[in-house]
Amino acid sequence: MSTQQILLPVDGNGARTQRAVAEAIRIHRQENVPVFLLSVQPLVSPLVASYFGRAELEQLQQDAGLEELAPARAILDAAGVWHRVVVRVGRRAETIANTAREMGCDRIILGAADGGIFGSMAQQVGHLLAESRRCRVIVA
Repeated sequence: MSTQQILLPVDGNGARTQRAVAEAIRIHRQENVPVFLLSVQPLVSPLVASYFGRAELEQLQQDAGLEELAPARAILDAAGVWHRVVVRVGRRAETIANTAREMGCDRIILGAADGGIFGSMAQQVGHLLAESRRCRVIVA
């Protein structure tokens, strides 16, 4: 069951992130809905993983995700918007869709693509969520 919550995936693109965060702030001010910031870290190959212990690799991915989310967190903090930070590892579109389902989000806000991945990402995520109709993708 979805509730009124926003999932805001961040990909490290400053301009795209700022547009998406601005839209999340606008919606939050109108509806007082919580925002979940999401960083999706890429899977690493078994060869690369073999150089790290499992806990060390997980910590590196967590740290990279938190670093990626820092600018968006700062903007939300300055705007007084309640948010929670989530770092996941996996394929981007599938992880965004699964996280939205798991968190019960009714909206995912993606920054508009300017030659980047989020144009097709919005389509991929929308396709993965098409059967639920409880969560919509907003491109800001």
